[in-house]
Amino acid sequence: MTGAVSRARALLSRSDGWIDAAGTSGLYPLRLGPDRRARIALTLDEAAVRALIEQPGLRARPGGGWILRPSQIEQPAPPAGMPGHIEGQRWVMEPDGRTTGHRANLGESPVAWLARRRDANGRPWLEAFEVTAAERLRLDAEQARAGSSLTMRWDALPRAGGGSAARVEPGDRALAAGRRVARALAACDPGARAFVRHICIDSQSLATAERACGLQRRQGKALLKRGLADLARHYGIG
Repeated sequence: MTGAVSRARALLSRSDGWIDAAGTSGLYPLRLGPDRRARIALTLDEAAVRALIEQPGLRARPGGGWILRPSQIEQPAPPAGMPGHIEGQRWVMEPDGRTTGHRANLGESPVAWLARRRDANGRPWLEAFEVTAAERLRLDAEQARAGSSLTMRWDALPRAGGGSAARVEPGDRALAAGRRVARALAACDPGARAFVRHICIDSQSLATAERACGLQRRQGKALLKRGLADLARHYGIG
């Protein structure tokens, strides 16, 4: 199947490549052309189409079928004070076999950037347990912001005469993630809570977060480490 999926990805990257709804055989024709009169370049089984939904992603095609989800060829400049931030959509595989898309920072997070920094003695600015706690909070915050999500059900792939597999579902998982974020922030020292939020959730740079909290330059690192230590204890990390 790997070879068929790789070839399908290459064909779908063409402007005229698209996947038609499955017929009675249960196979999905990949066509090259404007409509169903176009020749079939490849046929795909359901497992191959699932793999394409996961990577690089498919979206409904006007007139039926599926086309490649467009990639961000040109990334917009990151917001001021948020270096490395790339606004986009992250696709997560759910335990029941769904792929759920939600808004996310696709670039390097401030915590990841700080984790690569070292002090004058060559020691990392952040310990591994601090980075793990920060990334866990960030991922929960991303999911909490998702709200109602566009969900592709693998058991509802397009069939001949059928509709799209895309549907909007209640954001129960987003609500649960929001409650986890609230509990995690409450576990932080009150003096460090706002700073942790600026860095881990709002993706602000260290200097921007220091200004937002009324701190002098270089005071933020100690405050961040204090907050991340509280987070790690809350998550049972370290």
